[in-house]
Amino acid sequence: MTLGSDRKQKLIALGADALADALLNLAVHSEEADDLIEQLIATPKENVQRFKKKLSGLKHSRRFIDWRGASGFARELEMLLQDLKSCVDDPLTGVELVSAFYEADNTIFEICDDSSGNIGDVFRYDAKELFVDYAKPCEDKQKIADIILKVNKKDNYGIRDTLIDCASECLPENVIRTMIATLQKWADKEKDEYGKRHHLMLIESLARQIKDAKLFKQTRIASWGKLSTAALIDIARVYLESGDIEIAHSWLKKIPEGETYQAYERDKLLEEIYHKQGDSKKLTELLYQNFRSYHSTDTLQALLDVIGHDNRDEVVADEVKVILKADRLRESDAEFLISIGKIDEAELYLLGRAEQLDGKHYGSLLSLAEAMEVEDRHLVTSLIYRSLLISILERGYTKAYPHGIRYLKKLDKLATSVADWKEFNHHEAFKEQIIQSHGRKRSFWSKYEVKK
Repeated sequence: MTLGSDRKQKLIALGADALADALLNLAVHSEEADDLIEQLIATPKENVQRFKKKLSGLKHSRRFIDWRGASGFARELEMLLQDLKSCVDDPLTGVELVSAFYEADNTIFEICDDSSGNIGDVFRYDAKELFVDYAKPCEDKQKIADIILKVNKKDNYGIRDTLIDCASECLPENVIRTMIATLQKWADKEKDEYGKRHHLMLIESLARQIKDAKLFKQTRIASWGKLSTAALIDIARVYLESGDIEIAHSWLKKIPEGETYQAYERDKLLEEIYHKQGDSKKLTELLYQNFRSYHSTDTLQALLDVIGHDNRDEVVADEVKVILKADRLRESDAEFLISIGKIDEAELYLLGRAEQLDGKHYGSLLSLAEAMEVEDRHLVTSLIYRSLLISILERGYTKAYPHGIRYLKKLDKLATSVADWKEFNHHEAFKEQIIQSHGRKRSFWSKYEVKK
């Protein structure tokens, strides 16, 4: 017996009277407990009224929830939906109440700062999931479609289209096509360009869900006219999802040669297309190109999966030569060399380009320093920490001084382990140099001396 089931049995053994008294005592000190009791003892009809009353109460709220209270407010909204889930069994009633929750978005977002995105996530995930749970068993599918369209006539906060995006999870294709026809009529009558595009965007979502790539393409063209690179990729993606591989490929070919915008998304589609076409030659060329443009264990793995892992040593050896010949420092190349166990080469690569180390890239440089320190490569580790420290001092970024002090203390410690400084300044000479340049930054040096 698990701990949870054991406790449950002990509570049952206490009897209904003891549990009722305990709940009532708890409710005196907890609004959530009091609310739970009201939910448990109310009839289904009364619980529906409680939900509506709580939703209406938000409209009359005079409080404003700043970003610090947003997560708590999100939990409050989650509990409101959870209450609905536990007390309403009728599918259509549930759908109508969840749609009412979406229609309260103006009120909800006006009384809170949702810069964290927590409130929006309640609509995108919790409310959407509950809506689908109610809509799936509901027999009147056209009614569900009408409700979704009604909610989406306006969408001031860009959150209501969540219900459009999940239409195929609860509606058959024929009903979705009636929704598309309605939206098209709205778009045709709309004089405001923004409003028209809103309706057309909803049609795009529905067209993609029913895998009608031709309709998706026509709608995108009607919405924007001249197609951007992003639009070409979107159209190709929908054709691919619809099973029209060759047409998908033809749309990707319309992208101008040398275009870098959304290159990753384009290449992922091309990779899938070449796989489906069985074009191993073009697939290999693409994966080689991706690997050479960004060396990583992931791009290497993708390439080897196609050309065979028995070619790993040859591919790696060739690419290491290319990396070491390059003049420009790329932290990602150093990370790649370390990830494949080429520590000597990584050290040589970084030492040869030490003057290019830029402490502003502290995220990647810090991980490189830590990796090289583990391998006892103290000289190159010191050079990386120097660049991080200099960046902080040159910017005079006082909030980062504790990090700078830690880097300098690290440099003091590493210096005792460096036997050969090569052409680089010894630690004391480097230290003297930064004192001359930044000695007036007393808030830094006073803390360093104290902590030393």
